Amino acid sequence: MKRRPAWLLGGLLALACAATGCSSGSSSSSSGASQPAGATGFAGAALPPGVPAPAFTLTDQHGRPISLAAQRGHVTIVAFVYSSCGATCVVIAQQIRGALDELSTVPPVVVISADPAVDTPARVNRFLSQVSLSGRVRWLSATPAALRPIWRAFRVRPVSAGRAAFASSASIYLIDRDGFERVIFQLEQLTPEALSHDVRKLQQGPGAPIGG
Repeated sequence: MKRRPAWLLGGLLALACAATGCSSGSSSSSSGASQPAGATGFAGAALPPGVPAPAFTLTDQHGRPISLAAQRGHVTIVAFVYSSCGATCVVIAQQIRGALDELSTVPPVVVISADPAVDTPARVNRFLSQVSLSGRVRWLSATPAALRPIWRAFRVRPVSAGRAAFASSASIYLIDRDGFERVIFQLEQLTPEALSHDVRKLQQGPGAPIGG
């Protein structure tokens, strides 16, 4: 699959940050402060140990129920986007796609809607096609009432709080094979190389099959 040039991804990231205001202190784990990037060998920010990811079951873009618990045994990428958000979500999606392209052991990717009223199946499929992620991610949605505890648990502010509020809180989480939150990436940290590095590190952890 053809990848976007690094300068183009960098330009989109700069555009997204200029439009919304990237801040390294804008978001944090549901359990407390993250550790500095690189201090534990991760490119992203390592989260406090022993914190299980929130349990949820939602419906994907094909109408099938998907639970986070069903991903146990795999390192899982969890991201929050919505189909009409523009540059911010394009950057997130393309960085994830770039990381998947670099990994020989491809992890499950769970995308959770930040604006379920907008994310109709047709719009979701169009967005995924535009960013070359069709068939590579599960896009989950539900009513705002059902999604609200999940947004809160992951410290993500939905679009109802404002587009800039969403963009400043947009984060990508890595969940390890045992269902624990391990790494968080904010927008300014996110690159395909960094994300793939940390996925691979978790995949190659104690007792894990070597892959990537």
